[in-house]
Amino acid sequence: MVEKHTVIVTVLNSAGVLARVAGLLSQRGYNIESAIGAPTENPEIYKISLVVAESKEHIEQITKQLNKLVDTLKVVDISHKDNYIVREYIILKMDVTQKKRVDLFNLIKYFKAHPIDITSDHMILELSGNPRKIDRFIELMKPFGIKEFVRSGEFAMAEYQTPKKGEKNGY
Repeated sequence: MVEKHTVIVTVLNSAGVLARVAGLLSQRGYNIESAIGAPTENPEIYKISLVVAESKEHIEQITKQLNKLVDTLKVVDISHKDNYIVREYIILKMDVTQKKRVDLFNLIKYFKAHPIDITSDHMILELSGNPRKIDRFIELMKPFGIKEFVRSGEFAMAEYQTPKKGEKNGY
């Protein structure tokens, strides 16, 4: 059964590492729904968060292939794990009418979104949260007149746990 999976790839921070990871998946015909990569607190370590809609068997194959890349340190499918915090970020541009302004501001307050640019008839908002919260926010904002938006895609971090002897948290 095809379902969305979030795969966290920890790699050495080297030139072209994100391109190599994306290339490996695209060469095998897998579609990446979102990819985010950035250095960690250790500038030599880079984390990539991939969202891929595939079957469990294909995700296992993807994991095996990613582990074969020279720079790969660790690959984890966090899709069915409760000990990860998953977030997304959205910037959303809206038309604002005087008539709907009060209702709009009530939703903004409820979701804890932040206006980052406001004019008399337009507004740009930002919001971070779990993917379901972002989805609900978009659906509830549609009647107000969304002009455009951009989402970051999912990124995740393991909740803090006391590491086992010889392990570092998150690696």
